[in-house]
Amino acid sequence: MTLVQTQPRPADAGPAHGTAVEVMDAAGPQVCDDMSVEVALAVMAAARTSRLVVCDQDGQCTGLVTQAELTAVRDGSAYTDRVRLRDILGDHGSFASPVTTMAEAEHAMRTRRLGALPVVDEQGSALGILALSR
Repeated sequence: MTLVQTQPRPADAGPAHGTAVEVMDAAGPQVCDDMSVEVALAVMAAARTSRLVVCDQDGQCTGLVTQAELTAVRDGSAYTDRVRLRDILGDHGSFASPVTTMAEAEHAMRTRRLGALPVVDEQGSALGILALSR
């Protein structure tokens, strides 16, 4: 897990330098990493969302998957119904802490080519999601 670390923010910093917890979206649906790709896609459809927070058996956030990623896996030639979310998470182990500044989070997302970044607390529980505006 890569946690985006930050320095304390000066009290007079403006909203452009806000922290992750001040601007994050709700975490949305959270699913276990042993869920199959097909079931995850069904959860997304039912929840009308394009991404899911993935957690391990202990409730710790392990990553984020998108509908586009899951559809690509499902449509791939190596796909079977035994593929679980934990099998495809790959390098989705980047997270922001609640005190990560927006500048730091944006830099991390652009560097890692991520459209969204989970915000997690000290125990690894998902608090919300930061998304790049397009």
